[in-house]
Amino acid sequence: MARKTVLVASAVGLHARPAALIAQAAGQYDEILLSLQGSDEDSVDAASSLMIMTLGAAKGAAVTVESENAEAVEQIAALIERDLDAE
Repeated sequence: MARKTVLVASAVGLHARPAALIAQAAGQYDEILLSLQGSDEDSVDAASSLMIMTLGAAKGAAVTVESENAEAVEQIAALIERDLDAE
């Protein structure tokens, strides 16, 4: 399984707009999971904007992206590392 941990760059974290953009991109692939470092919560489905928002990931939070597809991990990780609110 491919895995990458990145820091959230969006100014207000993974709220509605960033979560929707990530979910839209993740929907193009098979299962992609996100988890918040330091949290006891289970991983969430990256194709669900609602589930992404439940992570409560603020700016600067470490989020791990996991999938069997390394390309998918890189694409979703790159989105999390961008300030999606500024675009």
